[in-house]
Amino acid sequence: MPESYAESLPDADTELLAEIDLLPEEDRRRFKAAMALSLLWSFTLTLHLFAWGAWIVLGLTALVGVYLLRVICARPRSLSEHPAGHPMDLSTVAPPNMATTTQLPYISLLVAAKNEERVIAELVDSLCQLDYPSHRYDLWVIDDNSDDQTGPILDQLKTHYPQLHVIHRSADAVGGKSGALNAVWPKTKGEILAVFDADAQVDPNLLKQVVPLLTRKTLAHPQIPVGAVQVRKAVANAAVNVWTRGQRAEMALDSYYQQQRAALGGIGELRGNGQFIRRDAIAQCGGWNEATITDDLDLTLRLHLEDWDIAFLNHPAVQEEGVTNALSLWHQRNRWAEGGYQRYLDYWRPLLQRLSLPKLTDLFAFMVMQYLLPMAAIPDLIFALIRHRPPVYTPLTTLTIGISCWGMFMGIRRTQQASIFEALGQTLLGIVYMMHWALVMSTTTVRVAVRPKRLKWVKTVHTGAAEA
Repeated sequence: MPESYAESLPDADTELLAEIDLLPEEDRRRFKAAMALSLLWSFTLTLHLFAWGAWIVLGLTALVGVYLLRVICARPRSLSEHPAGHPMDLSTVAPPNMATTTQLPYISLLVAAKNEERVIAELVDSLCQLDYPSHRYDLWVIDDNSDDQTGPILDQLKTHYPQLHVIHRSADAVGGKSGALNAVWPKTKGEILAVFDADAQVDPNLLKQVVPLLTRKTLAHPQIPVGAVQVRKAVANAAVNVWTRGQRAEMALDSYYQQQRAALGGIGELRGNGQFIRRDAIAQCGGWNEATITDDLDLTLRLHLEDWDIAFLNHPAVQEEGVTNALSLWHQRNRWAEGGYQRYLDYWRPLLQRLSLPKLTDLFAFMVMQYLLPMAAIPDLIFALIRHRPPVYTPLTTLTIGISCWGMFMGIRRTQQASIFEALGQTLLGIVYMMHWALVMSTTTVRVAVRPKRLKWVKTVHTGAAEA
């Protein structure tokens, strides 16, 4: 996921705190958030007050359940192509009309970095030694006004790697990560743009695996071109503690449904680190949105609205550091929740008007489980306690937990080749860990609806201590 930038606090080791001015449209977002929350809570109260409320929930559960059954039964093409660790021939990378390596797509790798002195050298070294013709890709690193040694380290590295370009942003530069990317991508010549976080650990064969996905049509939508590819994310330091092990299970869950949704023609999503985008696709979207705190989730919807598909690559994964304590996890997930919710407030009208029915159905089903159900959890529980009845959303909650268990188990089996018993143990831990999302989502949506005109957030600091 993307990371917003901030100024370092004294003695801060794992977190950075900052305060930014809200953009003018934030007032409109706050109004829409308040309206949405009021409508959802009123709807929940209505379901409790009338006998037919339970039947509405059962009907909604049945509809979502039927769609999820179709998602589970979908067969991703990537499962039968290019197994994990199997290197590809350059002849298989190039489209049929590209006979030589000089005709391979030119790729520009982009990294926005602020205060990343602990990890930036290792990242540059790995990205400049990928198994792809060196004259067909380059690396652009944006030093976003770092106040540590990130800038000098990059300047020194530039003398060793001819394909490395370093851009230094001034203190008055705006837009965070999105602004940094927007300042650079028009200067590049890549037909494909790839975005990595500074803590990324990348397989040398990654580019060879990604390019074929961007030069073909999808099975679900043969008439729609693939505009972007998201590489599966994995937690490099999963063995550290229970929090990182929970994040490993969470990534497995996400990867499973990313593949299944894309195979059915649903909404493939970008995840920030390890995302590849066609130049004409990002140009059609007008670049990255500088008015959002989750640029990847925002760009996801804009790509689909512009009739591009997003494919998913399961192997090899891009590894990154997971946060190692509860406070950092809380701040990070609050940022993800707010950014994910914000995009629906921003784009609900064009989504209803322009999105195809299969994609709209997919978006609705997963929005219900990921956002609306957690948002309704607090009033549902309160009304249930007052009326001495079970929560009205119990059937839908049961379905959500069940489908999460299945996806997490299958994702673990698919990404780790774990035994059944190992996968079951990780799934149990992962589901308990994932319960934090209901609290995060329910509190975040209330805050978004009533917050003052200044926003506080944190940036996760990369330590370079990840254990693969």
